[in-house]
Amino acid sequence: MIIAIDGFSSCGKSTIAKTLAQILKLPYIDTGAMYRAVTWYFLKHQIDIKDELQVYTALNHIILRFVRDGDQNVLYCNGSPLVEELRSMEVSNMVSEISAIPEVRIKMVTLQQQMGAQGAVMDGRDIGTVVFPDADFKFFLIADPEVRAERRYRELLEKNGTTSFDEVVTNLAHRDHIDSTREHSPLRKAEDAIEIDNTFLTRDEQIAVILKYLNSESMPGQK
Repeated sequence: MIIAIDGFSSCGKSTIAKTLAQILKLPYIDTGAMYRAVTWYFLKHQIDIKDELQVYTALNHIILRFVRDGDQNVLYCNGSPLVEELRSMEVSNMVSEISAIPEVRIKMVTLQQQMGAQGAVMDGRDIGTVVFPDADFKFFLIADPEVRAERRYRELLEKNGTTSFDEVVTNLAHRDHIDSTREHSPLRKAEDAIEIDNTFLTRDEQIAVILKYLNSESMPGQK
């Protein structure tokens, strides 16, 4: 079974997808972390994203894989685990631009399809439209922009007290625009996806809503 969970930044997609995967005993694939890993690599190696040869060469040197560590699914890039590095503001400020590069998306989509071919819960922005358009279940998470910014701000404060709320608001608006307007696999809700507004929902409430749909015979797109 393949479950696609798409939506805007800071809608809690990863938390919900990870919890759901544990409940259903399915692999969890954090596609957002994969794009963040590519962004981290590009920044670390000062790749000129306007230079196609540099981009192509860099992508051929990036090897990504998930390794289970207790209840965590840690992403390794070229043999090194990446955790805190992926959530830095520096990476957040560039991930949408780098994710919009066609060569990057082609490589990541191919890798994601290979990882999830035997069944998985995957979250991202184009899972139900591009990566697995025939997914058994599709969900699209939304939330009020201010609530999303507050969630992201609290998350960053726990790791880096220098981030301002205004910076987070600007970053999310910037990412929303790029993700929704990019030419290659833009962020959009699949026609047969179920939209869930989680502005006022807890994690457990969201999981309950999704499980209700999973157990329903009337779920659009259900195989």
